[in-house]
Amino acid sequence: MMKTVIFARVSTNVQEYDRQINELTTLAKSNGWSVEAVFAEKISGAKSNKERTELLNMVSYVEANHINKVLVTELSRLGRDTLQVLEVIQMLNEKGISLYIQNYNIETLTKDGKVNAMSQFLITILAEVARMERKTIRERVESGYKNYRANGGKVGRKIGYKKAEETIREQYTEEIKLLKKGYSLRNISKITGTSINTIRKCKSLI
Repeated sequence: MMKTVIFARVSTNVQEYDRQINELTTLAKSNGWSVEAVFAEKISGAKSNKERTELLNMVSYVEANHINKVLVTELSRLGRDTLQVLEVIQMLNEKGISLYIQNYNIETLTKDGKVNAMSQFLITILAEVARMERKTIRERVESGYKNYRANGGKVGRKIGYKKAEETIREQYTEEIKLLKKGYSLRNISKITGTSINTIRKCKSLI
């Protein structure tokens, strides 16, 4: 049976990746593929690969467990920086592991394990489009902030925010230590008994 893992990502703590996982689980079942593990993270796709613990865990897992495919709903879930995305794909290619992108129904490797040149070309274009979209959005946000401030608006933390932040740091020191060590939110919740939502707040302070 074809062995796969699911990789899901959302950019912020308020978003959820359940839909991605459910869609890819259904896809795997319909194709007779086994899902050996699920890796999911809440982090900006613009971050470097070395800053993304779950992504690195996934790469290590697929190599150690002889996985055939990595499943993502769309390329941007793997990341939004072109070079970082291509770096991950290259690592997978070298290990003979295909990346399957659901919304385009394409894979990086052919059935005989060779690099799919057409898919590789398309992926490079898609990754660059995602990077350009992110750049455009950032420029629009910055322009909006400038206009807002020019018209007398104030941007920044509300009064009292700093105090709340210090209280969280003091109350959840163990959770913050585990986050810094790279533990996932779910694992920290199991270890400490703290809710995942609270751990997310701790993560935002790191």
